[in-house]
Amino acid sequence: MMATDVTTTRQQTAVRLRDAEVRFASRVLWSGVDLDMAAGSFNAILGPNGIGKSTLLEVLLGLQDLSEGEATVLGAPAGKQRNRIGYVPQRKGFDPGLRIRGVDVVRLGLDGSHWGFPLPGPRNRAARRAVREEIEHVGASAFAARPVGQLSGGEQQRLIIAQAMVRRPDLLLLDEPLDSLDLANQASVAAIVDRVRRDHGITVVMVAHDVNPILPYLDQVVYLANGRAVAGSPAEVITSPTLSDLYGAPVEVLRASDGRLVVVGAPEPPAIHGDRHAR
Repeated sequence: MMATDVTTTRQQTAVRLRDAEVRFASRVLWSGVDLDMAAGSFNAILGPNGIGKSTLLEVLLGLQDLSEGEATVLGAPAGKQRNRIGYVPQRKGFDPGLRIRGVDVVRLGLDGSHWGFPLPGPRNRAARRAVREEIEHVGASAFAARPVGQLSGGEQQRLIIAQAMVRRPDLLLLDEPLDSLDLANQASVAAIVDRVRRDHGITVVMVAHDVNPILPYLDQVVYLANGRAVAGSPAEVITSPTLSDLYGAPVEVLRASDGRLVVVGAPEPPAIHGDRHAR
């Protein structure tokens, strides 16, 4: 499922990695990664805990340098087009006592780097219109005026996605946005992300712990394990032979009666204490 009209006016490859490696001291997190993400595509980064999925997002943002290889994002070296990237980091939810309104959380996507109150005038009216449109786009109009601390996890996540989208980026990076949600909200937020992608013609890269909520929307899976990566369609990557080869150990991919994929036998990497990048 690929975005069409809007995407045709942009470069055809949104993300390109060649022979990419990330190393911390003597530890190689992953290496030899070659990757292309088409403009307008929905991509998932999968793999066990501690393998460097979040680090890959940091590379695309230009916050983490490669030890070897090169990364091109939106036609420029990683980090040079950061103003064209929306980012949703890992988060556990807002404090229940937080009184800031949901609409103000979204507005921070425009004004978060500025001091003081927005001045009246055409620019402020345009900002209010952009905030209102993005809130409507993620289906948050009914609760955006309420204190964000009183909202459910799914409602908060919709507003955070709206915040990341209010500048109309070309690339949206999401770090496990479904992880703390129940199954119903996982499905709802996944559908919203895909609708935003299609309507705005953007590229989505999502780190996911469970591929199933986003499986119907994916164009490509990037599976990290054992210091390596394999990329392709879900049908190509999430298979017993492919994952067994990647892990260097027997792995079985099962399909449950409801269509959900279950990966059995994938070993977790050893815990690395004190390394914030091992995510």
